[in-house]
Amino acid sequence: MPDPLCQVIELLRPRTVFSKGISGAGRWGVRYSEFGEPGFCAVIEGRCRLAVDGEDPISLEEGDFVLLPATPAFTMSSFEWAVPRHINPKVTPVPAGEVRHGRLDGPPDVRLLGGYFVFESPDAALLVSLLPAMVHVRGIQRLSLLVRLVGEEASEQSVGRDLVLARLVEVLLIEALRATQGKDAPPGLLRGLADARVAEALRQLHSDPERSWTVADLARKAGMSRSAFFDRFTRTVGLRPMEYLLGWRMAVAKDLLLSRGIALDEVARRVGYGSASTFSTAFSRHVGQPPGRYARRDRRDKGPGAPAFTRAHQ
Repeated sequence: MPDPLCQVIELLRPRTVFSKGISGAGRWGVRYSEFGEPGFCAVIEGRCRLAVDGEDPISLEEGDFVLLPATPAFTMSSFEWAVPRHINPKVTPVPAGEVRHGRLDGPPDVRLLGGYFVFESPDAALLVSLLPAMVHVRGIQRLSLLVRLVGEEASEQSVGRDLVLARLVEVLLIEALRATQGKDAPPGLLRGLADARVAEALRQLHSDPERSWTVADLARKAGMSRSAFFDRFTRTVGLRPMEYLLGWRMAVAKDLLLSRGIALDEVARRVGYGSASTFSTAFSRHVGQPPGRYARRDRRDKGPGAPAFTRAHQ
């Protein structure tokens, strides 16, 4: 049976990595504007402070890893207060080498490797909403190693670079997210997968999206009454069961529509609709345009002349 977490990450299609070294010494602080793309960093040595908007400030230490699936505004600094320097990552040119904050001479107090990538999924916003706003993992060396590998590969122009980076980032995401699975996770996919009964329902939905599911069907799979299952799923995942199913079906449909050669009635069948017309009606209501127009427009947007992701914070 497919793993819902792996399916979500595969559908997000992480691509185009920018990575760099960051260091700081003495008294320093930087304030980054909201960026919106997924960002990450690993602490190589030393300590610093991170305050992400909407989250409690945390201390970062050697071996820590942080993932922000939709990077909001945040401040990174030394533990000594300093007026932060403001940076807008959407307009700041990409730095050529390692970025140094604070005192420029002498050894750094902290060294990090950080970067950004993008999700190429047309439904990234929906899928990212199922993930925690911030992932902070401590003491997992595999993550630090993966970040180093990403940094090394991103700095080279070797044959197969883009494919290697895509696979490395997929593994990085899976490692980071499964390290945070648990009942303490915020409502979303990770918390749902940590609940044995809800996880069974999620696996069933993901393995067979074309089936005509009802809440009663899912409750039976979870071994619960309909009302108890509905409340538990909604509380744990943050969406009602049929709301989650519709979102997942539409995410899969968008991906299929961008795959050339798949007929509309086949797309409809694969996501649980009896005919192309009923699927088109549901898709238009959910997305705001018919499936045919959606597919044509997205292909035009991603044609040979489309601009590549070229900006990242300094």
